Amino acid sequence: MSEQRLSPARKLYLQQRKREQITVHILRIALLLLLLGLWELAGRKGWVDVFIVSSPGRVIRTLVNLWHSGDLLRHLGVSCYETVIGFTLGTLSGILIAVGLWWSKLASRILDPYLVVLNALPKTALGPIFIVWIGAGTGSIIAMTIAISVFVTILNMYAGFCSVDSEKLRLMQTLSATRGQTLRKLVLPANTDTLFNTLRVNVGLSWVGVIMGEFLVSKAGLGYLIVYGSQVFNMDLVMASVLLLACAAILMYQLVQAAERWWRSMT
Repeated sequence: MSEQRLSPARKLYLQQRKREQITVHILRIALLLLLLGLWELAGRKGWVDVFIVSSPGRVIRTLVNLWHSGDLLRHLGVSCYETVIGFTLGTLSGILIAVGLWWSKLASRILDPYLVVLNALPKTALGPIFIVWIGAGTGSIIAMTIAISVFVTILNMYAGFCSVDSEKLRLMQTLSATRGQTLRKLVLPANTDTLFNTLRVNVGLSWVGVIMGEFLVSKAGLGYLIVYGSQVFNMDLVMASVLLLACAAILMYQLVQAAERWWRSMT
């Protein structure tokens, strides 16, 4: 019934938008296939050394071998587990700390320079510290992931909290709303966009933290495969691991976008 009430101009506009979206998706896939085809052709024709740059065919064979040996799901599962835990803990911790900074202006004034310094500090330098404190295992990798994502979350969310419309804040004060009511009814709902933007950023940061941690200390995971492949000059394994990493990161990013669409449909 809703489609029948649309004007002809509106229907034409929607049809054009749909055709544009289909065209964009087709061109994206075509570009990917073209690049992969050129990569494979360059390897077969000897334009590049496949020992160094590998090729799509060799990567696929490596993935098949990993699958048959059972290593593919094991290493992929380890990295995904570490990423999800680090992503969740880093995001939740960052949001809670940002709420605390918004709640107490004194605390925000005191901690602001420390947060800026810690955010600017290269987190790779913290890796050996985490290994000594926590041990050479999954815990230190997750700690690295949290360290990379938590400060970005704090700064982004706190900036969003502070940018809430001052007129609306004064209205809440006029209505004698408590600090907690203002947070629940105004500040948090007004920063939904900031939250999901932060989640999208944290997807990439969490994967960076996991791979960096696995580079330093790991016995399994995609980072372990990349390091091991480079050490034995097996670029097929390195490229296959990078491909798995890209697919896992894209899937996690799509899940965040799906959660955002679900949230908007509910509100």
